Amino acid sequence: MADLRVNFAGIDAPNPFWLASAPPTNTGYQVQNAFRAGWGGAVWKTLGQPIVNVSSRYGAMRYKNMRIAGLNNIELITDRSLETNLAEMKTVKENFPNHALIASMMWETREEWHHGVKACEDIGVDGFELNFGCPHGMCERGMGSAVGQNPAVAERITGWVKEVATKPVIVKLTPNITDITVAGLAAQRGGADAVSLINTINSVTGINLDTMTPNPSVDGLSSHGGYCGPAVKPIALNMVSELYNHPDFHLPISGIGGIETWQDASEFLLMGASSVQVCTAVMHYGYRIVDELISGLSNYLDQQGMQTPTDLTGIAARKLRRWEQLDLNYKVIAAIDAEKCIGCQLCYIACEDGAHQSIALQAHTRVPKIKEDDCVGCNLCSLVCPVDECITMTPVPQGNGQLTWPEHPANPNRKQAALH
Repeated sequence: MADLRVNFAGIDAPNPFWLASAPPTNTGYQVQNAFRAGWGGAVWKTLGQPIVNVSSRYGAMRYKNMRIAGLNNIELITDRSLETNLAEMKTVKENFPNHALIASMMWETREEWHHGVKACEDIGVDGFELNFGCPHGMCERGMGSAVGQNPAVAERITGWVKEVATKPVIVKLTPNITDITVAGLAAQRGGADAVSLINTINSVTGINLDTMTPNPSVDGLSSHGGYCGPAVKPIALNMVSELYNHPDFHLPISGIGGIETWQDASEFLLMGASSVQVCTAVMHYGYRIVDELISGLSNYLDQQGMQTPTDLTGIAARKLRRWEQLDLNYKVIAAIDAEKCIGCQLCYIACEDGAHQSIALQAHTRVPKIKEDDCVGCNLCSLVCPVDECITMTPVPQGNGQLTWPEHPANPNRKQAALH
């Protein structure tokens, strides 16, 4: 049976499922309830100079019957005093000594960073997460993503923290940047012990067409906010893999972004993470989702003959290549299972209007027919088909050997590529 215990950058936890720094980790009451439910760790809602939050704070992007495909928030860091937070954090750690308790922090000056770190270490936290990612409110004050977008500043502030911290330091990276590896390498140069990503994406999720006001509305006005939830998972997976695969990056990664199920968590591990953090799914469904996360991951590891979550780390990321390294001679074509087909003909419409006109209708049946000589193997028909495994993509042997773009006759730079 798999052992879900993890040691992330020197921080022990009973499992890799941590709560991200957000409203679900705002109070000791909440974090203790989360630990009772089974969460392995929690990153406390970001500490700093207490601020005043607005009302309302959240907006959502809906897609068909999914009410929160993506969540936008304009809430800032803690609106409670440092003393109140520290007292509650101390109680949590005393009551749950084997769970990971991480202090998320955001300060302005070196002296404030030093004071915050020492105060948190005095009450027994297991590590720190530096919030270099918040894309709204705090960045306008020179903090949050304003730091994460400036590698020199991120490196310098990480160094400030490492001057006094005796516990592991995690740097939380902003996705609102052209190249995530630049930010990750800056954190590494500053002495970080790990990174976490992604923080929220700068966004406006929708407009109220009656009032013509962006959501969420604050007395008829609004502001850009941070986007999270299932819709951001593809972006997060890509950024995690980019860092994991960078030849000069060597820190462990805590994956964040749209994790709702054990399958989501497994994908982040496979893309290079060693632990994961969850926020929006808990805000939507509550702490008890951790039951399914734990049982699902445990069963998956058993099925794969693996012992620990980190046995998965990076397996899929190592299969990513630059486009020009892919085999141009590899070919798949679509195949329709007539027994499973419900005759909706959506595959025909999608291919005819949006792809390669490789599917034909037949006079005697509602089941479309693949024009195998025309099919380019784009996958669109299998993606739009509403029936699982009705349309599959079947490899077709070519017998020509592997051929990548640098060697392809159509490449105008083929000779130069061959020389190099």
